[in-house]
Amino acid sequence: MLWARKRPVEAAPRNPAEIVAAELPLALDAGLFEQHFAALLDAVTACGGVERCLELLVAKHELCAATLTAARERDLESEEIGRVLGFVFTARRHLLPALDELGAQRRAGLIRDLGDVAVPLTNRLQRFVDAMPGARSLDRADVSAAARLRRAAWNFAAEMVHFGDPVRFPLMSRWVWDSASQSGALREFVRGNDAMREIPFDNSAELHEGARAWLSGRIAERGIYRDLPLWIDLVLGQAYVGYLRSMANGSLGGEFARGAAPHEQLTKLLGIDSEGGRPPK
Repeated sequence: MLWARKRPVEAAPRNPAEIVAAELPLALDAGLFEQHFAALLDAVTACGGVERCLELLVAKHELCAATLTAARERDLESEEIGRVLGFVFTARRHLLPALDELGAQRRAGLIRDLGDVAVPLTNRLQRFVDAMPGARSLDRADVSAAARLRRAAWNFAAEMVHFGDPVRFPLMSRWVWDSASQSGALREFVRGNDAMREIPFDNSAELHEGARAWLSGRIAERGIYRDLPLWIDLVLGQAYVGYLRSMANGSLGGEFARGAAPHEQLTKLLGIDSEGGRPPK
């Protein structure tokens, strides 16, 4: 156990930077939610139950919040950033060398800027991504590596902001939704999505917050009110794991260990697996 759970994640006071939930252009389906929720409860029995997963997500939240607080006061060391990266599966193996390449001062400034609530959330994420080195040549391998790095940078920035303040900011990792690839957990809550060429969701923070509000309502209907933002993360993660298992592939590729059990894939996706907290290799 990383450290003892001290408190639930509760609602923060309203503030000028609060994201207003958008009305979803396509309804999500309560029946599909019930399927994913039931699958979640079944999957996590093998790893100590939902409460254990929530404990680990609270620990991740506390680490991200403490890291963003420290970044406002001083330049972070590479090892400190590496520890947070250990909790971001979709970035832990790709991002730290690129951040180190930028230099200590630039690297520290980028982390500091992620906590700047005066800047719209999407702008903060994009600014972090745009600071990444581009392809070194037009060679296909270099171009592919640069694209992979940008995806990792977006996912890391999205998780830092969300887990730094999970009540205020939705989780905007690419696996939650990516309009460019038309894939992500949100698609799995749309009835008949297999027959749809396009889901009319954009990548905005308002869209993600609208989906979060809907999911929050469904979870609250089951009498669950504590740690709602983290419950939402678990349900989204389970939905995406279900998609990956049905497709036997996905944007995470072979790294996701397709032969793993559902609970192992879920905890890995959320960065709370056995590798969580270890510096990237």
